[in-house]
Amino acid sequence: MPVKSMLRGVREMDPLVWHKVAGISGIAALGLGTYGAHMFKPANPAYKEVWHTASLYHLIHTAAMLAAPATKHPHIFGALLTSGIIAFSGTCYTVALLEDRKYSSMAPFGGFAFIGAWASLLF
Repeated sequence: MPVKSMLRGVREMDPLVWHKVAGISGIAALGLGTYGAHMFKPANPAYKEVWHTASLYHLIHTAAMLAAPATKHPHIFGALLTSGIIAFSGTCYTVALLEDRKYSSMAPFGGFAFIGAWASLLF
């Protein structure tokens, strides 16, 4: 499929799809946050804070995703937030759960995706 056709398909996609993505992400954020607050008992208590950070960023950026349809570039904003949630929060959840920082290499990419999403509001 040519790139031009793919881009046309993305532009024609309903911006309200980001409300559905936010709904799924919100369910996951609340579930994971609840697990972290009540059931997660790492051997090293420092990983509890890593889990908390993952959960906080997950929930904040999920809430921000609700604004995607109102932005000038909803699919860029929504995709970057989704990528940030997966790469940053997902990495932090993994590091905390496995109690091993060697899995942290994707977190900076998630942070840059978050920054990119917010920066996309400037254009």
